Amino acid sequence: MRKLLQHLYTNVSPAERGASLLAGAYFLYDALGKEKKSGIEAVLAGYLLYRGISGNCFVYNAIGKTKPDNRSRNVNIQLKMFVDKPREEVYTFWRNLENLPLFMEHLESVESLNDSISVWEASLPGHVGTLRWKSEIVKERPFELLGWQSLPGSSIENAGKVEFLDAGEGTELHVVISYHAPGGIAGESAARLFNPVFEDMVEEDVRNFKWFIERDYTF
Repeated sequence: MRKLLQHLYTNVSPAERGASLLAGAYFLYDALGKEKKSGIEAVLAGYLLYRGISGNCFVYNAIGKTKPDNRSRNVNIQLKMFVDKPREEVYTFWRNLENLPLFMEHLESVESLNDSISVWEASLPGHVGTLRWKSEIVKERPFELLGWQSLPGSSIENAGKVEFLDAGEGTELHVVISYHAPGGIAGESAARLFNPVFEDMVEEDVRNFKWFIERDYTF
């Protein structure tokens, strides 16, 4: 094994390696600690632990990256969802941002300070901590589009938009979320590795929204 590792590139920075080790340990604990064991989390944990110990990333190998770097990029999540409710009703419910914690499991609260600025608080995966930030609605076309971004000084930089499109008697949602994970390149690296997990979280939240608004909810 030692000889094999000697032939692998060290293409993961020390900060990323530390983040991988911590995240791997967390996912391993979470996978084995559940009553229903998670094979996917166990595999992810094993890969992260390998990445942290060896300093080598298979994904980086595949794209030809042979050295660690400190470049920073956004992490992007996109999804589409059909909701069996009229577009105006769907938009009106979403536009009241304080409704969002009703269906977004990891969103603890949203407090509207005025018509465009609000304070958000969310729990991290595994409830290992919380994040708090201010967000501003920067683009709005009533019943069609809602765009937002975090304000300077926020604990996590993020932006996103939701498009509301007619789809027969229902609505098609186009959701785009872009963010910088806290912790600089280490946080971003972990976020990229966990992107499928975060994407599942976002999709689950939107599915919760679909379930919530399609039932006989009274505005």
